[in-house]
Amino acid sequence: QVQLVESGGGLVQPGGSLRLSCAASGSILLINTMGWYRQTPGKERELVATITSGGSTNYANSVKGRFTISRDNAKNTVYLQMDSLKAEDTAVYYCNSEITPASSLLSFPYWGQGTQVTVSS
Repeated sequence: QVQLVESGGGLVQPGGSLRLSCAASGSILLINTMGWYRQTPGKERELVATITSGGSTNYANSVKGRFTISRDNAKNTVYLQMDSLKAEDTAVYYCNSEITPASSLLSFPYWGQGTQVTVSS
């Protein structure tokens, strides 16, 4: 059974930094694109950043230049380094990965449980 476990959320002051981690575990054959999304109450979940297995990245315009996504393929882990945080970055952050389980030839989207990030003074 494949699962994603996130860590690293919390409370930080404006201008501060946080680093989120998301580790995939279970019987995994292949991990394709990994990414982070965020959601605030009453709004749809939005893309923050993605990274392919080859290392190509994509960012939402609102976080470009402040957030950095990276991955460690040996550890099946994706990271999100968040710098110069703003109040509007406050949200629940979700990890997402396209994973091919060992029991299948097809890939499926998996989601983490979410981690709260609050930016406030």
